[in-house]
Amino acid sequence: MSAGMLDRRLVVAALLHDPGDLLVVTGLGAATYDAAAAGDRPLNFYLWGAMGGAAMVGLGLALAQPSRRVLVLTGDGEMLMGLGALATIAVQAPDNLAIAVLDNGRFGETGSQHSHTAHGADLAAIALGCGWRSVCTVSAAAELDPLRARLRREALLAVLRIAPDDPPRVLPPRDGALLHHRFRAALSRSSTPP
Repeated sequence: MSAGMLDRRLVVAALLHDPGDLLVVTGLGAATYDAAAAGDRPLNFYLWGAMGGAAMVGLGLALAQPSRRVLVLTGDGEMLMGLGALATIAVQAPDNLAIAVLDNGRFGETGSQHSHTAHGADLAAIALGCGWRSVCTVSAAAELDPLRARLRREALLAVLRIAPDDPPRVLPPRDGALLHHRFRAALSRSSTPP
């Protein structure tokens, strides 16, 4: 692991610890592998082959399920691909949606080329410029527990500075129809918080 950066797998495990009825949408690649490593569950919706779409799927879910907490877990490459989503989400301003961006400064799914964030693009600053009221950047392990609590109660965009390591992949189901039906069934069975 690179000095001064967080371990991606440990970060995701910390954020998804004791998820309860949290609805989790993961972006393509590392976010999906790490969510599966933290514990595959029917309330995780993995987006295979939908790069750039995780934040907007999360927005749709948050608007359709206003009494439920939604966490989008994605990477810097995907968030860069869907920057317009940050503006749309800021305008819609759902209180029940949070986004955690795993920023390793790489396009991990295409060969680990440096992403724009490795060259100075600041996703937290971009979110503020789009109108987000609450953003943060996290680079220390001691910040993870407080961040987990914030992600479960605030409309927040959190950028997590992670090392560009590539731990072994943990693959959840890859069948889109199965994931869709499994998620819908779990959503209808799970209790809705008051």
